[in-house]
Amino acid sequence: MTSVGVLGAGSWATVLGHHLAGHGHDVILWARDAELARVINEQHRNPAYLPGRSLARSLRAAAGPKEAVEGREVLVCAVPSQAMRGALQAIGDSADERVILVGAAKGIETETLLRMSEVAEAVLPGRPYVALSGPSFALELIDGQPTAVVAAARTAFAAARVQDLFTAGPLRVYTSGDVVGTELAGAFKNVIAIAAGMCDGLSLGNNPRAALITRGLAEIARLGAALGADPLTFSGLAGVGDLVLTTCGSLSRNRTLGVALGRGETLTQYLDRNRVVVEGVPTARVALRMAKRAGVEMPIAAKVAECLFHGKSPRQAITDLMERPPKPEQWT
Repeated sequence: MTSVGVLGAGSWATVLGHHLAGHGHDVILWARDAELARVINEQHRNPAYLPGRSLARSLRAAAGPKEAVEGREVLVCAVPSQAMRGALQAIGDSADERVILVGAAKGIETETLLRMSEVAEAVLPGRPYVALSGPSFALELIDGQPTAVVAAARTAFAAARVQDLFTAGPLRVYTSGDVVGTELAGAFKNVIAIAAGMCDGLSLGNNPRAALITRGLAEIARLGAALGADPLTFSGLAGVGDLVLTTCGSLSRNRTLGVALGRGETLTQYLDRNRVVVEGVPTARVALRMAKRAGVEMPIAAKVAECLFHGKSPRQAITDLMERPPKPEQWT
């Protein structure tokens, strides 16, 4: 039995906690909402995020960080990326100096352009950090659908520790030493998923979707290579695996936003109607800054940003991409 604290009580945080508790571990969720914590403890469900699903009866929730964090061997950080720094600051000295941090958020901090592992190192220095990423819809995992993800860390020990902890039942975990590539792939696939949703909202077919996924992966890998990632990461679970899921799956929040944009809705209208976190939005906001700093082109991400923040129509964005000067895909 491992003692685990989970920062967050959204769908992914709750399902990870449920999964671990259901396989014999001592798990406490930190739910900022005291009423939600009560419902999880008394009714063993999370109706706001996982309607109709029952949770492991041993899974507990706390409204304050100290109870969920103090003395825990592993902390799973499953809050939205823009809330990561605040959540880690809130737990402060309650986290043991030897605790393993498992990052389950996929994004880039917009103010600093830091990846989640870099945010964690800035707030809680010296703790081993493992990025948990890959094609994984929370609702499918809680329903017992076979799921495979990757645990990436700078040390083989930390990656293997998380692999052993999470591998059980429907969840299979692979290990990787490429934290940079795993985090970049997990963040930027959300931007490409918004673009894929736009295509679906415009009632385009399979040809454009296939082209978009392929060229989207190319620009993510291009950024990753410039920032020191292993190119093989982008052909694995954190790369093409997560990209295919998020661009094609009906449960993808990023793709769903893109569909709404393709049908003529604005970002403001969509967010007013849907109070959800869409990680691709803040990532699109920083994409061009990161690309410029790395000296690479990210044309699809650039057009997504124009549609989200500058009123460009998705149809015009596609035309712009198709009219770019011809280039080789590969030349040796």
